[in-house]
Amino acid sequence: MAVTNKMKTNLTFKFLFCISVLLPIASGAQSILFDFDNAPVYTPLPISQTVSGITAHFSATGQGYSIQSVSTATVVPVGFTGNFIFPSSINLSDLNISFDQTLTDFSIWYSCQELACDDAATMRVTAYMNGIYVGTNTKVATNPGTWPVDTLSCSFVQGFDSVVVHYNSHPPTCQDYGVIFIADNMRVTVYNATAIEVSERILKELNIPNPFSGQLTFAFTDNEPTTVLLYDFLGQQVLRQTFSNSNTINTEQLANGIYFYELRNSKGTLKTGKVVKQ
Repeated sequence: MAVTNKMKTNLTFKFLFCISVLLPIASGAQSILFDFDNAPVYTPLPISQTVSGITAHFSATGQGYSIQSVSTATVVPVGFTGNFIFPSSINLSDLNISFDQTLTDFSIWYSCQELACDDAATMRVTAYMNGIYVGTNTKVATNPGTWPVDTLSCSFVQGFDSVVVHYNSHPPTCQDYGVIFIADNMRVTVYNATAIEVSERILKELNIPNPFSGQLTFAFTDNEPTTVLLYDFLGQQVLRQTFSNSNTINTEQLANGIYFYELRNSKGTLKTGKVVKQ
């Protein structure tokens, strides 16, 4: 069917909100901790670690990372114990992690190089399923200072099997920083189809004209507060709106190109996809 001008002008999302999280048949899905204490110290990435039947493969871009311990590392952030992932240089490197099972939740402790700072860097985790973008999330350390520690996490009910942990941007005002981070205590939750059910009715009335141009119009049939996020091709968030029934957002300021959208409510990510602005 040909795309009309009206369809290009309005990107309309219409769907019923009906998402249910069921109690598991036996016990709830439990998170699995990778604390790296069994990883061979001094070993550079790539390495693989298996915990509770889940195997994670760790690799990196740039000059990468290695396994260090509290007794060998030049810096040990507050709370870090045993072994952890340590940068091999002062240069920017992404931490790539793939899994042999599908996950719904991921988190990892991180500590960026910042010395007596009043604000903190932005970290980003981006999830993929079979190499296809699923969603992304960012975190800024709650308590900035010197090598502040916080948790970077993401949750996507549709599942994912790999993530990229990325130093997204430096602190807004602090001058004494480095674009590196230390990581420890990774937790994951394996996807459990018997424990989590996303109702098909959530997509029953979904209508996404594509491409779009001047504005995005979101219309819903329920009062569930929903957040719509839009990311550019590089994964940078360019739009975020939260509302209940309907809303129209002017997108004239956005350049033409490919964008990824994500719909979230209190239960997690409901839908992700790709749209094109012309």
